[in-house]
Amino acid sequence: MLYLINPNSIIMANTYTQIHIQAVFSVQDRFCIIKKSWKDELYKYITGIIQNHGHKVLAINGMPDHIHVFFGQRPTQTLSDLMQDVKGDSSKWINQKGFVKTRFSWQVGYGAFSYSKSQVESVIQYIRNQEIHHRNKTFIEEYLDFLDKFEVDYDERYIFKSVDYNEEDNLT
Repeated sequence: MLYLINPNSIIMANTYTQIHIQAVFSVQDRFCIIKKSWKDELYKYITGIIQNHGHKVLAINGMPDHIHVFFGQRPTQTLSDLMQDVKGDSSKWINQKGFVKTRFSWQVGYGAFSYSKSQVESVIQYIRNQEIHHRNKTFIEEYLDFLDKFEVDYDERYIFKSVDYNEEDNLT
């Protein structure tokens, strides 16, 4: 069978995806230094980074030592490149703003977990309710639960370092 293509016509391939990712990452050494007084600004800044790359943030929230970001990812960028941009650009922004007395940085690595369309609303609610979840579960317990639930093989030597959490230090 012979197919003729008109050289004057434009053939455009269409790409259709539905990729929902929850990324979880921690402050270097799990220090509890994301303060209530500037966390909303940080979340807006991270949202801007993700949206500027063409992705859509569905939920963002966290605790003084870590963040959860749930987003619809377009296939135009790798997850690792996006996370490098999010963590690198937001660290630089935090340092420029002078929000912390020392140099701010995110811990190396992150967790990323994919979800189906039917799970989107429950993941959004989970992220919105971080403060409630962490009344009974530490970040490390939560993170290990994710790894186990998603059957991710891991080496305990490379799990985020644990630091004691003190709510009183994070009210400002």
